[in-house]
Amino acid sequence: MTSSFPSSKVERARPLLGTTVSIRVHGLDAAQAHAAIDAAFAQVERVHALMSFHEPASDLSRLHRAPLGERISIDRMTAEVLQEALRLARQSDGVFDVTIGGQLVRDGVLPSPCAPCPPDPLASWKDIEVSATHACLHRHLRIDLGGIAKGYAVDRAVLALKQHGVAHGVVNAGGDLRFIGEGPHRVAIDTTHEEGANVPALEVGEVAIATSTPRARAQGAAISHHDARRRSPVVGDLLATVVASQCMHADALTKVVLALGTQSDAVLRHYDAEAYLHCPSGEWTCVGQAIA
Repeated sequence: MTSSFPSSKVERARPLLGTTVSIRVHGLDAAQAHAAIDAAFAQVERVHALMSFHEPASDLSRLHRAPLGERISIDRMTAEVLQEALRLARQSDGVFDVTIGGQLVRDGVLPSPCAPCPPDPLASWKDIEVSATHACLHRHLRIDLGGIAKGYAVDRAVLALKQHGVAHGVVNAGGDLRFIGEGPHRVAIDTTHEEGANVPALEVGEVAIATSTPRARAQGAAISHHDARRRSPVVGDLLATVVASQCMHADALTKVVLALGTQSDAVLRHYDAEAYLHCPSGEWTCVGQAIA
């Protein structure tokens, strides 16, 4: 990844959100840069604590343990992510559905949480009720925010950096990244592990980018993610890179693009996003609305 950032830089990384989160700041003295990065990491850590599928004290775990219909208090940040997840589910006609957690547990992708009842096979995003401060479930289900919370954490980190005077920088959470500064920024997309192979790249401005690639294998076939509508793994070697103004949207929309392919055009345009879909034959397809 290359860019037109100022030459002076401070960069740090931490293991968070199930990946390595790196934050790079340009153009500030060391003390200012480290203070900004500390504030950004604090935001990422808070998202991690609130929205973890594993941690017993997280908002998600508390929601999973609550009796059906009982409204429990949740953090404003958790409410924001849940509300946006429900909007994405509605806009994609259920292709993006955070209640996929039950299937991820079944398929061994996530560990079984401590919850009183097994998930209802008929449960969906429509069984989640969220306000600015509370949430409740109307069926037993498992919420997994792994497809949106990482992008949200990147957005929160960028906001913290800007509040500390950062005009040039980048936050990268395992391939979900967002730039500060007009650029141009050059982002390489790893489509192959063959040594010496050409690596395609995008040249972008102050935007967010997320890429979804196969993460596991089932009977020799690559699994890119789980299709929420079919409640089953999506098998194949497709790769989707989404460019959007917010990383939360870029993160979530990669799953929609992999499930719908070119039929994701309307959803992408709704979010003023564009996607680059790569197939094993090497062909690229651009879908959605180009980012200005």
